[in-house]
Amino acid sequence: MSDVLDISSNRSARKYSRTELLGRVLWGMAGPLFRFSPRLLWGWRTALLRLFGAKIGRHVQIHPSVRIFLPWNLKVGDWSSIGFDALVYNLGRVTIGERVTISQRAHLCAGSHDYRDRAMLLLKPPITIGDGAWICADAFVGPGVNVGEGAVLGACSVVMRSVERNSVMAGNPARKVADKEKSSS
Repeated sequence: MSDVLDISSNRSARKYSRTELLGRVLWGMAGPLFRFSPRLLWGWRTALLRLFGAKIGRHVQIHPSVRIFLPWNLKVGDWSSIGFDALVYNLGRVTIGERVTISQRAHLCAGSHDYRDRAMLLLKPPITIGDGAWICADAFVGPGVNVGEGAVLGACSVVMRSVERNSVMAGNPARKVADKEKSSS
């Protein structure tokens, strides 16, 4: 049966370099220093992420319950925030622009498997979130997605394709429901 998954090949495939494996072990050991830090110690968590290779801008707030898989694959611009229980599954690079809000329990998923390959090879497509975007509560951003500047991804939305700038998206799958109007202030 040629369509049967080859689990043995998947498990034996080299998914990470030795350096990445060592980094994952060290980040796992440092995890409690991040996760159990008091909520208001924003600077502590950003410093810890920088120590592990993340590029973190100024005045960034990352909640202690955020799960970041590979800090060296994360870039966050100035004045951005990542809310509680958000999941940044950044096997591929995740770039978050300036003044971006990633709300509670949002999931940025920059990793998947090639379903067309029997060995289900690991894929690491990047995600980019443009300046001023808002990823609302429980929203899912899939691998390889670019969320345009100023876009809003509504609560519980699922985006598997790139989103135009200033678009308001909602639903599963997410569909454009409006264009974000510029404020008069």
